[in-house]
Amino acid sequence: MDFYGDYVYNGLDGFLKNFKYPSNLRILALYIPFFSIYSLNYLLVCKQTLSKKKLFLFAIAVLGMTFVFAGLRYVFDEVIIYKITGLHNYFDDSRNFIYYTFDNSYFAIKAIMFSTSLYLLFEYIENKNKLHLLEIEQKKAELSFLKSQLEPHFLFNTLNSFYTDLVDTQPKTAKDIYRLSELLRYVTYEAQHDFMPLQKEIQFIEDYLYFYKKRYEDALFLEFNLEGIIADQQIPSLVLIHFVENMFKHGVTYKKETPAKLSIQITQDHLILTTHNELSKAEKYTNTGIGKENLDKRLKAIYNTGYEFTYQQKGTTYHAYLKLSFKK
Repeated sequence: MDFYGDYVYNGLDGFLKNFKYPSNLRILALYIPFFSIYSLNYLLVCKQTLSKKKLFLFAIAVLGMTFVFAGLRYVFDEVIIYKITGLHNYFDDSRNFIYYTFDNSYFAIKAIMFSTSLYLLFEYIENKNKLHLLEIEQKKAELSFLKSQLEPHFLFNTLNSFYTDLVDTQPKTAKDIYRLSELLRYVTYEAQHDFMPLQKEIQFIEDYLYFYKKRYEDALFLEFNLEGIIADQQIPSLVLIHFVENMFKHGVTYKKETPAKLSIQITQDHLILTTHNELSKAEKYTNTGIGKENLDKRLKAIYNTGYEFTYQQKGTTYHAYLKLSFKK
């Protein structure tokens, strides 16, 4: 647009002057700082401030980038090019810190405005795409849920019938049937929402572990540690169970000397889950599975970059780590 303006106001000669010595050096002295600030703002500053709604830090960064622009241009214009041509671009009285910085703030602000506008535009488009994908997944889940209505309904009625028959004669068995019914009901009906109360998710994990212990009796060795206060926090539904299922599916839980470990720590703003288990030789756990990939996509759609999800294998042991912030 600058070149086009030179052509409009000064004709072809004005346009071609930009490419002649020493004007071409002046152009480089202007546009190297311009695109340096443009890239710095687009690739770093906006991602670290605007994406996290830190507007005050963004304002400070804008001020800082204005000074950086002026400094870069001064080095190119009044030091390097002056040494080559022996000519200053600014008059003697204007080559002071205040005037030079103020005069170059116009070009710095242009670079910052252009890069910020494009960053916000692409963020808007990306967020729209994420919402669209979430809507599609929600529709698929709703369709699948409708198709499965009949079978769970029949199952729950059967379990309730068993509970009624056994509640007087075998109360312990009846209590387990009721607990199993509640576990299945949670998965089938309640957990269809994107977010669920942390209390229900923890109860679901505890019920799940309870039935595994019933199944394996003395052949199950798993240490479950829960720390923190469970209140009305909200987390994405059925995220925690992913890690528990992987421990039972791919890990070794039958060795007393190397028990699997599951830890859930609840702080004021976050939930931190860690798992540690020995790998089963029958499982190839080093490859990224579909479950991990889908979970990571779901968390990214919900939190963008505001979560931590890592997993690694060290020898014959496997470690997983998850850190989530609670829904405000």
